Amino acid sequence: MKNFLKKSTAILVASAATLGVMSMSSAVHAEGERYVFISHAPDSDSWWNVIKNAVKHAASDMDVTVEYRNPPTGDLADMARIVEQAVATNPDGIVLSIADFDTLEGPLAKATRKGIPFITMNSGTQAQSKALGALLHVGQPEFAAGLGAGERAKKQGVKSFLCVNHYITNPASVERCMGFAKGLGIELGSQMIDSGSDPTNVETKVSAYLRKHPDTQAILTLGPTSAHPTLRALSKNRNLKDIYFGTFDLSGEISDAIKDGRIDFAIDQQPYLQGYLPISFLTLYSRYGLIPSNDVNSGPGFITKDNIALVEKYAGEFR
Repeated sequence: MKNFLKKSTAILVASAATLGVMSMSSAVHAEGERYVFISHAPDSDSWWNVIKNAVKHAASDMDVTVEYRNPPTGDLADMARIVEQAVATNPDGIVLSIADFDTLEGPLAKATRKGIPFITMNSGTQAQSKALGALLHVGQPEFAAGLGAGERAKKQGVKSFLCVNHYITNPASVERCMGFAKGLGIELGSQMIDSGSDPTNVETKVSAYLRKHPDTQAILTLGPTSAHPTLRALSKNRNLKDIYFGTFDLSGEISDAIKDGRIDFAIDQQPYLQGYLPISFLTLYSRYGLIPSNDVNSGPGFITKDNIALVEKYAGEFR
C-alpha cells in the first residue's frame, strides 16, 4: 500500500510538474507581434529621426514588427485617417502622439472597442492620454517645460520675448509658449507668431517681428524647424548677443550654437525614450500582461554650455 501511495504521489507530482510546464508554455508569447507607430510629424521634420531610430532599435530588440506612419504634410485630418486605417488592420498595439485630442478621439474609441491597446507619446497631456483610454503616456509635460524655460529667462532679466511657433495647429506647441510667458510673469498675447514650417518663411517672419519690436529681449523656438532659420534671421538683422535665445529640442546646428553662445539653452525631451519605451511596454503587455503603473516623463532637461559635451556626439541618433 505504501509503495502504491509513493508511486501514485510520484505520478501526481510528475503530472503537476508537467501541467506547470504546459501552463508556463502557454503563457510564453509567439514572437513577432505587429505594432503601428503613428506620429503627427510631416516628412520635413528631421527631429523625428531620433524617434524613428529608437523605434527600429526597439523592434529589433523585442523581435517585433513596427510600421511607422505619419501624415506627409503634418495634416491632422490625414493623421486621423491613418489611425483609422491602422485600427482596421487589427495590430497587436498602436503608439501615437496626441496632436489633437478632438481629432483622434473617434478613431481611438474604435481601437478601444476592438480591444487594441495603445500608448500615447510626445504631444498631449497625461490627462488627455487617460481620457482617450491609453495604457500610459511617454512624453514631456509641455506647459511645465515652457514654464521652466521662462523661469530661467526671468532670472536673466527678460521682460519681453518672441515665441516662434512653427506648428501652431498642435495645441502642445501653444502650451510651450504659454508656459514660457507664465514663467516670465507676463501675458502671451501677440508675442507668439505662427511662423509655419517653411525655412524661408520662418526667417522672414522672425525678421519682420524684430524690426517691428526692436525691444524684444528673448526668443523661444519650438524645435530645429524654427530654430535654424531664426538663427539666420538674427545673424542678418541683429547682434546675437542682444538676444536671450532658448529652444526646444536638439540638432547638430543647435549644439554648435550652444557651444559658441548663440543659443543659451535647449530643452531636451529625450525623444529616443519616446520611441523605444512604448514599443517595449506594448511588447511586455502583450506577452506577459506587464505595464508600468505610472506615465513616463521623458523631459524636460536643459542643455547648456556646461553639459553640451555629454550629449552633442549623440545628436540626431540618440539625443
